[in-house]
Amino acid sequence: MQNRSSSTFVSPTYINGLKAGFPIALGYLVVSFTFGMTACLSGFTIFEAVFMSMSNVTSAGQFAGMNLLIAGTKYTELLLTVGIINIRYLLMSTALSQKIPLGMPLYQQLIMAFGVTDETFTVASVEVETVTFSYFMGLITLPYLGWSAGTFFGSLMDNFLSPSMQSSAAIALYCMFIALVVPPMKHQRNIRKVVFVTMFIRLMMLILPIVNQISAGYSIIIAACIGALYGAYTDSKQKMEVI
Repeated sequence: MQNRSSSTFVSPTYINGLKAGFPIALGYLVVSFTFGMTACLSGFTIFEAVFMSMSNVTSAGQFAGMNLLIAGTKYTELLLTVGIINIRYLLMSTALSQKIPLGMPLYQQLIMAFGVTDETFTVASVEVETVTFSYFMGLITLPYLGWSAGTFFGSLMDNFLSPSMQSSAAIALYCMFIALVVPPMKHQRNIRKVVFVTMFIRLMMLILPIVNQISAGYSIIIAACIGALYGAYTDSKQKMEVI
């Protein structure tokens, strides 16, 4: 009998995942390069910087965690802050769990959860109807390697780039995310609605009194939840009308 785990990494779905994850890996390589340089310039060793990337795979959370560690913040505050920043992954994982096959082993679900990022979630949500373990492993393989390798090389090259060039590299992740969201917006009306509703809610939370006192992290989460609920409501309503 063929070994099931070994077949995962040679199946056509795994190869398709690799192809889908290649552009993400290129973007991660640039952003993590910046993280590696910043970490070493701040006093972290190469091992510490690379270990942080290999165990987290989260840009905003890692930069925030690094800054808090430098400031000597207590671990409880560090965990709380990074947890709030990364709470969006809970929402993403919950949504993605609706697309995985029934009966998937728990250990496979945990491995997939570790690989959920903004970009891998977006690609998995848009590209395939059912997110299999094999496909998702292919999708996260190159981004994970790119994130780790970029941190390593950035740690080595921290003294060769000017501060302005280091700062400019940080926008690559956001440009890549916009590039992932815009194409499906062109073809799916519901996605456009969700994006515009979320943007509107976020704008109102910046303008209106009282609610503009809410921190940026919480306001983004609230706006995203409202947008997601609106999208789920309109999608279910359309399906009921069709039935």
